Amino acid sequence: MEIRESGEADLHIVLGLFDAAVEWLVARGSAGQWGREPWSADPAKVERVRTMLRDGRPFLATSDGAPAGALILDHPLPYTPPVDEPEVYVTLLLASREHRGVGARLLEFARQDARDRGIGLLRVDCWAGGDGKLVRYYEGQGFTPTERVRVRDDVWVQIFEQRV
Repeated sequence: MEIRESGEADLHIVLGLFDAAVEWLVARGSAGQWGREPWSADPAKVERVRTMLRDGRPFLATSDGAPAGALILDHPLPYTPPVDEPEVYVTLLLASREHRGVGARLLEFARQDARDRGIGLLRVDCWAGGDGKLVRYYEGQGFTPTERVRVRDDVWVQIFEQRV
């Protein structure tokens, strides 16, 4: 797997990863995370992804030239509680279901980025609904849950942190 810097030119690739994730989540009965419709078909969501790619530090993972995942760092979303120290924030982590271990590899990339920059705190958030599998995934990756934040009336996210 290769990880390279990304940007707005990769918008269609990242949207493709979102669309595949939404399709998979809907098939599992977990539409509460990112909805039921492809993100590429919703102008507001397309603009949201474009903004994250422009304002964050985006990276794209490929395997044999095929998109395998996307990572955006350092663009915390408006609902993210602030901290009193430098941090690396995982704004977006998307992993293709066709490639095993992509999420873990991208999280290790984020940890190494923090170490390289002399930053001791890595944070991420995820949807706190559904069967809890996503929350358990981040716990399994060594993250500690800190606080839950309401994003909308019926949507909560779990904030995690990890010392690196």
